[in-house]
Amino acid sequence: MPATQMPMRYGHPEGHTDVCFDDSGSCIVTCGSDGDVRIWKDLDDDDPKSINVGDRAYSCALKKGKLVTSVSNNTIQIHTFPNGAPDGILTRFTTNANHVVFNRDGAKIAAGSGDFMVKIVDVMDSSQQKTFRGHDAPVLSVSFDPKDIFLASASCDGSVKVWQISDQTCAISWPLLQKCNDVINAKSICRLAWQPESGKLLAIPVGNIIKLYRRETWRNEFDLSDNFITLPLNVVTWSPCEKYLAAGSVNGCIVVWNVETKDCMERVKHEKGYTICGLAWHPTSRQLAYTDAEGNLGLLENVSGMGNKVYSHLFDGDDDSDNADNGDFLNENMEFQLIPKGRTDYEDDEDDLMLASGYPRHRNHILEDDDSSVEVALMEKGSHCEKEEEKDEHWGSTHAVLLSTSRRPFYDGPMPSPQQKPFQSGSTPPHLTHRFMVWNSVGIIRCYNDDQDSAIDVEFHDTSIHHATHLSNTLNYTIADLSHEAILLACESTTELASKLHCLHFSSWDSSKEWTVDMPPHEDIKAICLGQGWAASATSALLLHIFSIGGVQKEVFSLPGPVVSMAGHGEQLLIAFHRGTGFDGDQCLGIQLLELGKKKKQVLHGDPLPLTRKSYLAWVGFSAEGTPCYVDSEGIVRMLNRRLGNTWTPICNTKEHCKGKSDHYWVVGIHENPQQLRCIPCKGSRFPPTLPRPAVAILSFRLPYCQIATEKGQMEEQFWRSVIFHNHLDYLSENGYEYEESTKNQTIKEQQELLMKMFALSCKLDREFRCVELAELMTQNAVNLAIKYASRSRRLILAQRLSELAVEKAAELAASLNEEEEDFRNKLNTSSTTEWSQPRVVNHKVEENNSEDSEEADEIEEKTDLHKNRQNPFCKNGSSADGPAIKSVTSSNQGRVNPFKVSASSKESTISVNPTSSNILDNMKKLSKKSTVPNRTANKEKSPVLKPLIPKPKSKQVPATNFFQACTSQTDKIVEEKKNPENSLSESPAMSAQNIENERPKTGFQMWLEENRSDILADHPDLSEEPDIIREGMNRFRMLSDEERKAWAHKAKGGATKETETKKRKEPSLDNTKQREQGNPKENLNLSKKQKTLDISTNQKLSAFAFKKD
Repeated sequence: MPATQMPMRYGHPEGHTDVCFDDSGSCIVTCGSDGDVRIWKDLDDDDPKSINVGDRAYSCALKKGKLVTSVSNNTIQIHTFPNGAPDGILTRFTTNANHVVFNRDGAKIAAGSGDFMVKIVDVMDSSQQKTFRGHDAPVLSVSFDPKDIFLASASCDGSVKVWQISDQTCAISWPLLQKCNDVINAKSICRLAWQPESGKLLAIPVGNIIKLYRRETWRNEFDLSDNFITLPLNVVTWSPCEKYLAAGSVNGCIVVWNVETKDCMERVKHEKGYTICGLAWHPTSRQLAYTDAEGNLGLLENVSGMGNKVYSHLFDGDDDSDNADNGDFLNENMEFQLIPKGRTDYEDDEDDLMLASGYPRHRNHILEDDDSSVEVALMEKGSHCEKEEEKDEHWGSTHAVLLSTSRRPFYDGPMPSPQQKPFQSGSTPPHLTHRFMVWNSVGIIRCYNDDQDSAIDVEFHDTSIHHATHLSNTLNYTIADLSHEAILLACESTTELASKLHCLHFSSWDSSKEWTVDMPPHEDIKAICLGQGWAASATSALLLHIFSIGGVQKEVFSLPGPVVSMAGHGEQLLIAFHRGTGFDGDQCLGIQLLELGKKKKQVLHGDPLPLTRKSYLAWVGFSAEGTPCYVDSEGIVRMLNRRLGNTWTPICNTKEHCKGKSDHYWVVGIHENPQQLRCIPCKGSRFPPTLPRPAVAILSFRLPYCQIATEKGQMEEQFWRSVIFHNHLDYLSENGYEYEESTKNQTIKEQQELLMKMFALSCKLDREFRCVELAELMTQNAVNLAIKYASRSRRLILAQRLSELAVEKAAELAASLNEEEEDFRNKLNTSSTTEWSQPRVVNHKVEENNSEDSEEADEIEEKTDLHKNRQNPFCKNGSSADGPAIKSVTSSNQGRVNPFKVSASSKESTISVNPTSSNILDNMKKLSKKSTVPNRTANKEKSPVLKPLIPKPKSKQVPATNFFQACTSQTDKIVEEKKNPENSLSESPAMSAQNIENERPKTGFQMWLEENRSDILADHPDLSEEPDIIREGMNRFRMLSDEERKAWAHKAKGGATKETETKKRKEPSLDNTKQREQGNPKENLNLSKKQKTLDISTNQKLSAFAFKKD
C-alpha cells in the first residue's frame, strides 16, 4: 500500500531547516532560521520543547544524548538532550558552518563551513581536531563512513571529494555538481550519504538522478532516477536497513527506491511544492520525516508498503511502569520479532518472523493473559541471544515456540483510543509556565508559574463589572472559571492537602466575599463552572457537587462517566463525559443538559455527542444567548437545535478559514445575534501564547448545505441558518426571559423575504410543486403575496393551490386561537386565588336567581374576547388601549388599595377592589423569579445573564385583568340595578365600576367592526347572533396587514385622547356618548380611504418585486 502523507504543520519561520530523530525514534528534532531547536513528541505535539542555540541554526545532529548544532555565530555547539543544557563549543570557523553530522558511534562530529574547510572534532575532547583543506568554495555537506575510514564532502566548486581520515588526504574527487559562489546560490545543497551499516555505497544527488559509487574502487555502480523527478534533488538518506534510499527535490518531490531491485517504491508530492531541505528515517519503523524551506514539518508513514505504527501511546503509562520489572517484553516501544542475530526486520517478508498483526507487540493486545506473556518473554530472550555458537540451537527452540504460539488467537481489530483528559473550555495546557486558565465573554484569567513567583491575574472585558485583580497562587490552582458574579478556582489534592474549591464572590453585598470548600479524601476536582447564582464542580469520584454562589452546598449526584468538561449559563448546566471507550482514534462522549431553576429538569439525558472522525472535544459552552454549542479538534462548530428534537447542527468549519493545515482557530465565544464566531487565530499551533496579547478574529457561520455556490443553495442556507439562529427567541419566551420584540419581527421579515425570493425562482424554473412547498413555510400575509405573484404570472393552477393553502392556514389559525382561549379560560376556572374566586361566586349566585341577567352577563363575557390583542399594562413595555382604563381604577374615589389586606367588608366593596388587588399580586408573583424586592430600578439594571422578566402575555390571549375587569364591572351594574333600580348610582364602588365600563374608549377592532358589520351580514346572512358576527369579524380583522391594524388602533387611541380631554372639562352624559358614536363612522370612512391608498402603494411595490428581472 502507498505511504500515508500526514498533514504538514508549522515548525519554524521561513528559511532553511533540518530534521533528525533521536536514537529511540521517540522524538523528532528540528532546527530553523529562528535559532531554535524544537523537540516534537509526534507530529500532533502542540507544545514542543524549544532550545535556543543562536540567531540562526543551519544544521543539527543527535546521538547518545548529545545534540550538536551549527549556528550563525560560526560555531559548532553541543547541548545535552533532552534537557537542552549548553555543554560547550566544539569548534569555530571563520564563516557559518553549513552541515554537521555524527559518526556511527557518536564519538566524533564532522562539519563543513563556508570558509572551504572541513573539520572532524572529538566530542569528549574538542582539542582533538582534524582539518581537511582542498575545496575551492563553501562546503555544502559532509558524510561519515560508518567504519570511520573515509569522509565524503560536497562543495560549491562542483566537486565531491572522499577524504582518508587517518592521513587527511583526498582519496578521490569527482566533478559532478554545477559550480556556484555560495550556498544560497547553489541549485542543490547535495546532502550525500553513506550506507549506514556496511558503507559499501556512497549516494550522491546529481541533478535529477542519484549516483551510487562503490567503496574503495570508487566506481559508479549504477544510477537511480524516475520520471516523477523534474527538478534537481536536494537531499538523500538511507533507511537503517540499507534496503531503501529516499530523496527529496527542490520542487517538493519525495521518492523512495529499493536499492537492490532499483525499483521506485514511493512517489510523494509536497502539498505546496516547497523545497525539501531535511530528510530523516525513523530508526525502527517505516516513518520518514521531512522539512521544507518554509519551515514546515511533515511525516510519511507506512513507507515502502509496511507500517509499524506505534500504538502504545493509546494506553496509559501506568500499566508499563507498574510492570517494569517483568522484562523488556513489556516495553511499549519494543517490536516483537523472531529474528536471528545479524538480520533486521527490513529483510524479505518470507524471512521475517514477525507477528501476523504487524503491530508492535503489547501485553494488552494478547487475548490470553499470563501464559502467553511468559512465552513471549522466552521468544524475546531467544531472539536476542548474543552468543554466536548458540545461534542454531536457540533458533530451533524459538522456532518451536513460534509454532506452538502461532495457533493462539491474537487481536488484530480496531485499537482502543485513549480517553480524552478533562479540560476547561477557553484554557491552554496546564504544563505551560504562562497560560490562560480561562478566556470567555466576561474576561481573562492568566496564570504565571515561574521559579520565583506563582500568580493569577484576572482581567474583565467590561471594567464596570469589576476591576482587574491580582491573586497569589500558593495552592497551585490549575482550573478556573469566571462570571459576572464570581471567580471560581480549584486545585488538585496533594499528600498533605485535600482538593479545594475557592470562590471569590465579588458581587456580594456583604464584606465576606470569599469561601473555600475542601473535597472529601481521594476526590480531586476535574472540572468546574459558574452559572447565575450557582457553582458546580465535577470530581474524580464521578460526582457533581452544586453550590450556591454564597457557598451553600446544594444538590450532589453521580455522573454516568468521567467528566471531560462543563459549562454554565444562567440556569443551564452542560456536562460532557465519557460514555465508553472509542476505537481507531474516535472518542465516545455523552452530553447532559440540566436546568437548575425553580423547576429543575434534565433536557439531555446523556445523549451521544457527535464528533468528527478521529477528533476530540476542544471547546464546550453556550452562546451569548444561552444555546449550547461545542467545537471539536477538526474545527467543526455545532449548535443545539431545540426545534428539531434537541439535535446538533454544524454551523461552521473553522478549517475553511485557515491558510495552512497546521493553523487553527481557538474559540472564545459564540454570538447568535449578530451571528459571530469569536476566536483567536493560531499559526502552527492549537492555542495562543499569553504574550503578546492575542487579537480576536470574527468568523462567519455557514451551514453545510449542498450546492452552496448556486443561488438556490445560498438562499436555502440563509433561510435555515436564520431559523436555527433565532430559535433562542422562542426558548427565551417560553422561559420568561426578556428579549426585543423588534428582533423577532425583523427576523420573520427576513425569512419571509427569502421564501418569496425562492418562490419567485421556483416559478421561473416552472417548479410549481416546489412553490407550494415553499408557501407552506410562509405566513398568512406572505401566502397572499404569493397568490398575487402567481396570478400575475398567469399560473392559475398554482394560484388555486395557494388559495386552498391560504384557507387551510386561516382555519388552522382560527382553531389555534379557539384552543388558546379555551386553555386560558380553563386556567382561570382552576385558579385558587381568594380575590379572584369571590366575584365568580357572586356571579354564579346572580345567574341562578336571575336568568335574564345571566344571559346578558354571558353576552358581555363574549365581548371580552375583543381584548385579546391588548397587552398587560403592568408589563415593562406594555402599551395598549387599556392604559386609561387602568388609570381610572387606581385613581378612583377609594384611593390606594392595600393588596395584602384581607377584606371583610360587603360584597360590593370586595368586588370593586378585586381588579386592582389581583393585578398587583399577580405581578409580584411573577417578579419573584427575577428579584426578591421588585421595583422599577431593578428592571433597568444590566444583568450579566439574560435576566428573567415578567412573562409577556401572548398577543392572542386575553389578559386576566381585562377579563375580570369587564365581567366584574358589568355584573356590579346588574347587582346594583336589581337592589336599587331607582337610584343605581348611590353606592360609590358600583359607580366607579360602572363609569369605567361606560367610559372605556373603543378599540380599533370595535371601530372596524361597526364599519364593516353590513359587509359581514351580506356575506353571511345566516349569522343572526352577535357572538357569531364578532367571531367572523375577528377572523377578517386578523387577515388585515400589520399596517392596517396599526392604523385602526391609532385611530382608536386618538379618539380616546379626545374623550379624555372632554372628560376633564365636564362629566360626559349618555347623550354625548351616543353623539360621539354617531360621529365615528365618518372618521372611519376617511380612514378606510387612507388605507386603500396604502394598499395601492403596497401592491405597486409587490408587483415591482415580482417582475424584477435581476
